[in-house]
Amino acid sequence: MTTETTPLNVLFLCTHNSARSVLAEALLNSMGEGRFKAFSAGSSPRENQKPNPLGLQVLQKAGISIEGLRSKSWDEFAAPDAPQMDLIITVCDNAAGEVCPIWPGHPATAHWGYADPSEGDGSDAEKLEAFRKTMHLIKRRLELLINLPADKLEKARLQNTARELSKDGQA
Repeated sequence: MTTETTPLNVLFLCTHNSARSVLAEALLNSMGEGRFKAFSAGSSPRENQKPNPLGLQVLQKAGISIEGLRSKSWDEFAAPDAPQMDLIITVCDNAAGEVCPIWPGHPATAHWGYADPSEGDGSDAEKLEAFRKTMHLIKRRLELLINLPADKLEKARLQNTARELSKDGQA
């Protein structure tokens, strides 16, 4: 399934595709060393939705490229000409219980829940810190994923491996 030339396609889903899923997409594309190709989408992005500026600021401060990041509907990835996903990960509690489209190729799925860093009435500094903490939590889990041995990334085992990582344990 995955070889040195074929990256594992990973789609991160959240409700609005403006915070956690965008952080995960940017992080995995930066960390994955070509072994992974990350995408993100939302179940119901608002019209003219854009990635949260605080999330983009945290990524830039960490040296992660934000080029090409945009909020988009998961419908883009259910289209016939969309890249085929190997793994789909929901990153917020709202998306975990929603009905997902039927994905071509029956990819593995997992839920890695994170609190929404954009919620609440805190100051900009407090919200920025919430984004920074969320980015680091996602990064820790992605470090486990990208360091898995190749056999754990094979399609037959990817489902269980991804779900084991949701428990913050090592797969």
